Amino acid sequence: MNRLSAVLPPPYQAAAFAANAFALEPSEMTMTQERLPFTVRIVSNEAELAKAVSIRAEAYGRHLPEFADKLRTPESLDTEPGVVVLLAESKVDGTPLGTLRLQSNAHMPLKVEQSVALPRWLRDRPLVEGSRLGIVGGAIGRLVKMVLIKATLQYCEQDGIDWAIVAARAPLDRPYDQMMFEDLFPEQGFIPMRHGNNIPHRVLGFEIETGHQRLVDAQHPLLKFMRFTHHPDIDVQFDRDSDFGELFPAPALFRAIPPLGRRPV
Repeated sequence: MNRLSAVLPPPYQAAAFAANAFALEPSEMTMTQERLPFTVRIVSNEAELAKAVSIRAEAYGRHLPEFADKLRTPESLDTEPGVVVLLAESKVDGTPLGTLRLQSNAHMPLKVEQSVALPRWLRDRPLVEGSRLGIVGGAIGRLVKMVLIKATLQYCEQDGIDWAIVAARAPLDRPYDQMMFEDLFPEQGFIPMRHGNNIPHRVLGFEIETGHQRLVDAQHPLLKFMRFTHHPDIDVQFDRDSDFGELFPAPALFRAIPPLGRRPV
C-alpha cells in the first residue's frame, strides 16, 4: 500500500475549477421541489424488508446468478444495530424498484473491513458503508440509483457521518465516479473482496463535509438535482436520540487537506 494514502486523504484540487465555479455559486441557484414517481424510505417492517430483499436478489441475479440465490432471504446484517435498509417503491402499485443497505461503524466494523484495512486517517471516524445496491433495469432504474445515492448522502448529513464508503465492482463503480467518490486505494485499483466471493471491487469514499463545495467547484451536472432540488419523496429520517457522530472521539489524525475535487467522470 502507498504509505501516504494510509496517513492522509488525497489532496483537494479546487483551484483547477475556480474559473468555472462562479456560475454555480449557491447564491445564484434557487431551491426547487420535484416529485418522483416512487418513494425512498427506510424499511420499518418485515413486509418492506421482503420487498427490498426481492429486488436485491433480482438485480444480483442478472449478473451473479449463483450468488443471487444466497440473497433470496434477509441477511443477518440487515437487522443489526446501526444498519438501515433503503427501499425505493413505485407510487403506482407498490412495486419495489431499488434498495441499498447502509451500515454505520458505530456498533461494529464495516463489512468492507473484512477484506481491507481502511486508511489510518479514517480510523475511529463515523462512517457509513453502502452495500447490496439493487435496482430494476431501464431508465427508471438509473434514476432510482441516483436517488438512492442522494438519500445516502442525506442520511449521512443528518446523522453526523464523516464519510460514505462503498465497494463497487465494474461497471457498478461508474455512478460513484460520476458523483465524485474517491478511490481510497488508488494504487491498488480493484481489490478482491474476501467477504464477496473474491470478486474485485474498488473501495471508494465521499467526504460529507466538503461534498457540497466540491460539486460546486466542479460544476457538477447533477448539482441542481443533488443539492438544490427538494425531493419530498425521499424520507430517511430515523427515530434516534443522538446522531452517530456523537459516539466517536475527536479525530486522532486531523485532516490537513480535504479530498480530491476532480471533475465527474
